[in-house]
Amino acid sequence: MTYGLELIMIPTMHRRLLPMTVAASLLLAGCATESTTSGGGSEEQETDAASTGGAGSEDSEETTSEEESTEDAEGGSEAASTVEASGPSPRLAVTYDGGVMVLDALSLEVEGEMEAEGFVRLNPAGDGRHLFLTEGDSFRLLDAGTWSEPHGNHSHSYTTAPQLTDLAAEGSHPGHVVRHHGTTALYFDGAGRIDILDPAELDATASELPITESIEVEDPHHGVAVRLEDGSMLQTVGTEDERTGAMVTGPDGEQIALTDECPGVHGETVAEDEAVVLGCEDGPVVFSDGSFAKVEAPDDYARTGNVAGSEESHVVLGDYKVDEDAELERPERVALIDTETAQMQLVDLGTSYSFRSLARGPEGEALVLGTDGELQVLDPESGEITEEIPVVQEWEEPMEWQQPRPTLFTMGQFAYVTEPASSEIHIVDLATMAVIDSATVPHEPNELSGVTGDVELEHAHEGDHDHEGEDHDHEDHDHEARTPDQGRVI
Repeated sequence: MTYGLELIMIPTMHRRLLPMTVAASLLLAGCATESTTSGGGSEEQETDAASTGGAGSEDSEETTSEEESTEDAEGGSEAASTVEASGPSPRLAVTYDGGVMVLDALSLEVEGEMEAEGFVRLNPAGDGRHLFLTEGDSFRLLDAGTWSEPHGNHSHSYTTAPQLTDLAAEGSHPGHVVRHHGTTALYFDGAGRIDILDPAELDATASELPITESIEVEDPHHGVAVRLEDGSMLQTVGTEDERTGAMVTGPDGEQIALTDECPGVHGETVAEDEAVVLGCEDGPVVFSDGSFAKVEAPDDYARTGNVAGSEESHVVLGDYKVDEDAELERPERVALIDTETAQMQLVDLGTSYSFRSLARGPEGEALVLGTDGELQVLDPESGEITEEIPVVQEWEEPMEWQQPRPTLFTMGQFAYVTEPASSEIHIVDLATMAVIDSATVPHEPNELSGVTGDVELEHAHEGDHDHEGEDHDHEDHDHEARTPDQGRVI
C-alpha cells in the first residue's frame, strides 16, 4: 500500500532528503489523518491494547498529555509500558541464525531480539502489527510492538516492546502465507490444510489464533491459497510429486474455474482489479473475471516461480529461468506479465538476481536488486529501466536458498536492502531514488519483512498483500526436498 509512511514523523536527517511535499506531510504530529497498522507488547508488560492493534477505549476523548492518552490505550494500567507516538511507527523484522530482530524502520535502531530455532521465515499477518514466524511445524505469531487505533476522523499511534508470542498455528510443513482483502490464508504443505484467519482479531493475549475456517486439501503438496474479495477461494492443485495447476471454488464450495496448464505451479500475487498470477514452468497463468488464461512464453522451459504484484498496476513482475537442468541458474532477464492481455515481455537487466530481489514501489514501479549491487527501477508498461541506484557491493547468489544474500523489501515510499557481508541494512527513498541511511545490525541479516504500524485493514483491498517480493518471499526451489533444519516441503 502506498499510504501511511508519508505521514510519519521521521528523524531530521531523513526529512532533509525527502521531497518538500512529503516532508511537509511528515510534520503532522499527534493524530494522523489516515489510519494505518498495529504492533505488540513484551511479556512483562500490559498488552491489552498492544496485542489487539485497536483494543483501547473507543470512546475516550483526546487528552492533553501523552501519559493520559497512553493510559486510555492500556486500559489505565502500566502506562509507562506503552508510548503514544506522533504517528504510525513502521518496524522491520529481520531473521538471523538463531533468532529474529525487530528494528525501527526509520532509525534502524534495534527494538528487540528474540531467539528462534532452526531456519525461520517471516510473513506479515495482515493487520500492520503482527507477523508470522515459520518455525518448525508452526506459524508462530510475532508482535512487532507498533499499532494505531482509529479515533473519529483520525487515529492514535502507539509503540511498545516487541515479543515473540506462544500463539501458533500447528501443522506439518508450513509454507506460504497470503494476505488479501482482510483475510489471511496459512498453507500447510505436509498437512494438506489451509487455515483462514481474520487478522483484525489477532490478539497476543488471546488463548488461540482467530482461525475462522480450516480447509482440507485433497492431495498435500507445496501449494498456496488466496481468499478473494467475493469469498471464493483460489488454490493450487497437484500432488507432492507433481503440481499441475489451480482451481477456484465459490463460497458454496462449487467449482468456478480450473486449469491444468501450470506445471510446477509456484508463487502467486494479486494485481490491479484482483487479477491473480501464478508462476509455472512454461509461462504463468492469470485468473481474472472468473476464468484462467495462459501466458505464452518464448522458451519451451520458461520458469516463473516468484512474482511481485501491485494493485497500482495491471502488470506483474516475475523471475524468468530457462535451464531446466541447472543446479542453480542465475538469470539476467525478468518477465513483465500483463494481466489484461495475458502476454509477457522479457527485460534483459545485464546482471543476475535472486528470488529475494523482486519488489514493487508505491506507484507500481518494478524493482529488481541485481548482483551488481544496483537497485534497478523498471517502468512496468514499457519495460524501460528508468533508474539504477547503487546500494550494496557486488554479490553472488549462494548455492543453498536458505543462506543469506542481499534481500529487497518495500514499505510505503521506502525500499529496504540487507547486506549480509557487512551486516548492514540500507534505506532507499523511492521518491528521490537515493540511499538515505544505512546501519549496522548485531547479526548477519537473512530474511527481511516489516509492518507499517498503521490501521491498514480497512484498506486491505487497496494493496494489503505481500506484493513486495513481496512480496511473500516466494522461495525459488529448482530441486524440491525436505530439509532437516527447516522441516517442510520446499
